[in-house]
Amino acid sequence: MWFVLALLSAIFAALTSILAKVGIEGVNSNLATAIRTVVVVVMAWGMVFLTNSQNGIAEISKRSWLFIILSGLATGASWLCYYRALQLGDASKVVPIDKISVVITLVLAFVFLHEQFTTKSLIGCILIGMGTMVMVL
Repeated sequence: MWFVLALLSAIFAALTSILAKVGIEGVNSNLATAIRTVVVVVMAWGMVFLTNSQNGIAEISKRSWLFIILSGLATGASWLCYYRALQLGDASKVVPIDKISVVITLVLAFVFLHEQFTTKSLIGCILIGMGTMVMVL
């Protein structure tokens, strides 16, 4: 199931890029990001109430609150940079660079989460990096 959800995530991320590129034409990128964020907030809270998950708020630990908030700040910074980059550059060049996050995530997971970094991971990182360079140059 995780694979199907990850694949759907990739499809929706691709749609996000294309729809955003069309939508931000003539719109301030920060304003566009704020509008997108409101839509995401409404959708996320809608899912919370639809699945009756709102009762779990009181059970969230302080540590989890801290890291969820930090993750939200990182998401916000990423979206602001992403929308501005899309506004200034071609989607076909911005998106591959954005996907370098895969390589960065693998390295950070190894360093901070002590996840296993295998030969396969290393080869994948190199190929993603090389693929990104080919697409951007």
